Order: sequence, then C-alpha cells, then structure tokens
Amino acid sequence: MALTIPSSTKRVHLAKRPKDFIDGQTFALETIPLRTPGPGEVVVRVDYVALDAAMRGWIRDMRSYVPPVKIGETMRAYALGTVLTDAKTVKKGDRVIGMFGWAEFVTVGESSLRKITPPPYTDALDFLNLLGLTGLTAYFGLLRVGNIKPGETLVVSGAAGATGSTVCQFGKLLGAKVIGIAGAADKCKWLVDDLGIDKAYNYKDKGWKDAFKKEVRTLDVFFDNVGGDTLDFFLTRLNQNARVVLCGAISGYNSQSFSGLRNYMALITQRAKIEGFLTMDYADQYSEAEAAIARWIREGKLKRKFHIETGLAECPQHLALLFQGGNTGKLVVRISQEQARL
Repeated sequence: MALTIPSSTKRVHLAKRPKDFIDGQTFALETIPLRTPGPGEVVVRVDYVALDAAMRGWIRDMRSYVPPVKIGETMRAYALGTVLTDAKTVKKGDRVIGMFGWAEFVTVGESSLRKITPPPYTDALDFLNLLGLTGLTAYFGLLRVGNIKPGETLVVSGAAGATGSTVCQFGKLLGAKVIGIAGAADKCKWLVDDLGIDKAYNYKDKGWKDAFKKEVRTLDVFFDNVGGDTLDFFLTRLNQNARVVLCGAISGYNSQSFSGLRNYMALITQRAKIEGFLTMDYADQYSEAEAAIARWIREGKLKRKFHIETGLAECPQHLALLFQGGNTGKLVVRISQEQARL
C-alpha cells in the first residue's frame, strides 16, 4: 500500500479509570490532527499493536514501574509500524517498533524507535512476540530469575498465553520437565500435542490439584503469570531451594486489591526464593537473548502462535480477551492493511 501521510489520525484514549473490569466508558475513540514532525521526529503508520495483561495495570492510578496513562492520553501499547518520513537514523519504508499506542498514525522522536530487520525464518511481527518483550520476558524470567537446570520440574501458570507458552518451550529446550496450567481442555491439548510439554492441567477441572499432588507432586521452578489461589497452591508444592518467578498476576488485575499469600511459610521451610522482575532490568543483555531466540527459531525448535484481531476502535474489547481466557498465544491487533507473512 502507498506510504502517504494523512493530516489527521484516529486514536483511542483513556476516558475513565475502571474500578474493576474495563467497560464501554473506559476508552474513547476520536480523530485528532496529526502533528507535523519537527527536527529529529518522524511520522509512523501503526500496523500492529500488542495487547498485554500489563496494560490493565498501566491504567491504574497507583505507584508502579511506569507512570499511569493519564486521562485523555492515547492508550499506551507496544507496536509495529512503518516509517513514512525520512530522518537521520530511519528512512521512509523502514519497519520499526516502539511504544506507539492505540492510534493509526503517530509523530514520534526517532530516538524512541527501533529499526528492525527480521532474521531468517521470521517476520517483522515476531518482534511483538518471540523476538520482542514476550520472548525477552520469558528468557530472563526463566534463565536469570528461575535459574532453570536440566532435569528440574518447571510449572508454568497461564501456560497457553504468549509469555507462558514461550516459557514452556524454553523450559523443554533447556532440559526441564515442563508442566503447564491453563483454563481450557483445548489449550491443554495444544500445550502437550503441539508444544511438547510433559503434562498440562485445566485449573477449571475439579480435582486438578489432587491430580497434580499425585502425578507431579513437587516442583523446582514455578513461573507465575496468574497469582492468587494458583500461586498459593504451588507454594505448598515447592522442593528445597525452589525458585518462584513472579511475572504477573492476571487473576487480580481487574480487582481493587490483590489477595495476599497464605502459604508463604513454605518459602522458609523449603529454603525457597520468590522474586519479581521486570524485563527492562536486563536491557544490557537484550542482544544475547535475541540472538539465542533467533537461533532457536532458525533451527525449528520454537513454535509461535498469534491470535490476530482487527480494528483500532475494537482494541478495548480485544484487550478484554486476555482476562476472559479468550486467546491462545500472542494477542495482537492489526491496525493498518499491512499483512504479516507468518
């Protein structure tokens, strides 16, 4: 499609902070003038935006690792785009990634962009998944925080999501026994049959905890994306010197408060460690992780799955899928007519 520069752009901004679940009043769609780029700035067409559970936290007015999205501000989102104007470091037609948000077009500083060149056997869209924050989060969470070792038992909650399914695959590549926890029979089947993990449990099934106690018994690394009762249960399943990796707590993102831990004494009795982390903490090691992930893709050792929706105006509804268990793999929304070659 032609790389033309419009005079205006549609965007979705935060209209009202939700008390619990996102509803029709949380966001609003509007058309605004597209700002003319100044020195060091470029216009970018937004092609795809990534939807991540962390975005629910970004619209909370609370202390966190980044300031909350302001009322009236374009909803923050990591995105893949195409440069429409030339600058020193990028040229018209270059594919770039950055925090462009829910918009059709944006004017941004070129220093905030990253020009991408997809490695062999990959597509630009992979930079919103395995080669992007999803893959990096899985890599550093499992290798640096979890310190996974061959032969250990790894349990992953939210295992059918983007990060969880990536952690599962990394675990198998690194020689671990991998157990996934998901919320549907078809997701559990996909984890075992397609991704090759050792076993998957549907947390909606009655008696799954008893089955886990009987069949798996204990674990060495728990990679948690869910929090709440799931985390509390697995604290009772720790081996000595186990590691609990806190990546997310999707079970509580739509609540006014998070449930506290009841079984934390197990951390003492099992001499275990529990640690939260942010991917940005390992920014100086990104190139190492990206090279390893690209190599695994090239060698055919990693599978990636996208759940692709369409439409800027529908982004709020698509985001809700993450909290309804409505996606398997990486959830992205196509904003432009650009088609990924997957």
